[in-house]
Amino acid sequence: MSEESAERTAGRDFVRDIIQADLDAKRCAEVVTRFPPEPNGYLHIGHAKSICLNFGVAQEFGGRCHLRFDDTNPAKEEQAYIDAIQRDVRWLGYDWGNHLFHASDYFEQLYAWAERLIQDGKAYVDDTPLEQMRTMRGTLTEPGQASVYRDRPVAENLDLFRRMRAGEFPNGARVLRAKIDLASGNMNLRDPVLYRILHVAHPRTGTAWCLYPTYDFAHGQSDAIERITHSLCTLEFEDHRPLYDWFLDNLPVPARPRQYEFARLNLTYTVLSKRTLTELVRHGHVSGWDDPRMPTLAGLRRRGVPPEAVRDFVRAIGMARANSVVDVAMFDHAVREHLNKVALRRMAVLRPLKVVIENYPEGQSEELECVNNPEDASAGTRRVPFSRELYIEHDDFLENPPKKFFRLAPGREVRLRSAYFITCREVIKNAAGTVVELRCTYDPATRGGNAPDGRKVQATMHWVSARHAIAAEVRLYHPLFTRPDPGATGDVLSDLNPQSVEALSACRLEPALAQASVGVAVQFERLGYFCPDPDSESGRAVFNRTVGLRDAWARVQAAGAANR
Repeated sequence: MSEESAERTAGRDFVRDIIQADLDAKRCAEVVTRFPPEPNGYLHIGHAKSICLNFGVAQEFGGRCHLRFDDTNPAKEEQAYIDAIQRDVRWLGYDWGNHLFHASDYFEQLYAWAERLIQDGKAYVDDTPLEQMRTMRGTLTEPGQASVYRDRPVAENLDLFRRMRAGEFPNGARVLRAKIDLASGNMNLRDPVLYRILHVAHPRTGTAWCLYPTYDFAHGQSDAIERITHSLCTLEFEDHRPLYDWFLDNLPVPARPRQYEFARLNLTYTVLSKRTLTELVRHGHVSGWDDPRMPTLAGLRRRGVPPEAVRDFVRAIGMARANSVVDVAMFDHAVREHLNKVALRRMAVLRPLKVVIENYPEGQSEELECVNNPEDASAGTRRVPFSRELYIEHDDFLENPPKKFFRLAPGREVRLRSAYFITCREVIKNAAGTVVELRCTYDPATRGGNAPDGRKVQATMHWVSARHAIAAEVRLYHPLFTRPDPGATGDVLSDLNPQSVEALSACRLEPALAQASVGVAVQFERLGYFCPDPDSESGRAVFNRTVGLRDAWARVQAAGAANR
């Protein structure tokens, strides 16, 4: 077995099995897939699963993947969404090369095929009001009712359809429907709408058209025009497959693609409905499509999630036929696992408590060598300034500590990371009794964080030099929803988490963080992974928490292993 074949077998799933069988049986000479987003919003983590599958299998089998915009509804589409989608696909690490297409590229051909259906007696113009039409489609237990216009003569249908294209009628006045089977158990076959009138300018075609195809009519034929071999869709399109096939069977298309469905991604504490995400943006529940609390790829990128972690996550959850819900902790685990290997370590204090080292010379400072990443020796070291006045985390000190609290307390010695051992000698409080400052001493012989006499301490704490520290705001993000199944009670907005973001304004960071790149996460030692936000300005740093250090998914896995 070749290296390529072994790699492919290791990542085997039912989609790859189908593709391999098609190649072996010579049902296709080359694998051609497509990712067909609607440009009516930003891509989210659910789309990442489809992107990774479509582009991934094309790469694995030596084929190609097209990026095709399903731009058939100009009332909801914008150029900004088109640009964002291309940016997100590239960010994930994929490139469509010369294979960028739009459903609007095929409007003329689709229209001609619609006329062909009319001429063959398989489509008709319907004047029935839309609400009445929906009622007449019937239910799962009752067949649909025929429109009084279902048996219009072919010539009349052609005339009306051409006048619809010419713009003679207002929005909603008429539609073109396929004539299939009103008694079908599949509602999608009960004379579906193929074209509707929309007097709206299109982002690409302008006002050239006022008649637009539906997704169902455009999708399969666009696949055929591009000679797609494997049209990979999520499970909600399974009931649409008979309609997809009906169009291909009844039109002179140049190729015969096949549709296959896989389970869509569902995450706890997460909403992946584009309609709901659009509502969150438009009504100001979030700051925009790239809000770090959003599950959009733009939001994940702003939060510092690396694309490699997204790909690792998609690979880990695999491709299945049955829908399920994935614990969001599994996604956080993938992010944490990747960042642990590559993220530079830095020190930051989020809730500062001042420490004065009384026996350290006033006005003096020095530079101490700190490791950039203990997981990667090639990352090297950096120099971190140390001085008489420092900041530590407020939570790292207790005046009256419980038995298992090992950090700083009166009379206790601890280690400062890569620096010295210090001992707390005095506690300074304000008028309200709040601890505002600690007076400590240090042992000069412990430079680098080790005692020559071999004595041990039970805690190592991070710190920053007060004189050299960068002032920063740090935003701690929590789930956007309070329930693992948002909207299960009927109103998704009622499940919004009012504490989904916590902004800490008095944080202090080590100087090296002034060079941190926007969107690239670093590890704040002992605290988690954080990245600079685009809101950062000269003299004002803003950092977002990407993910914490505690790994809930690893604990879930460990508990499961212990119970087996």
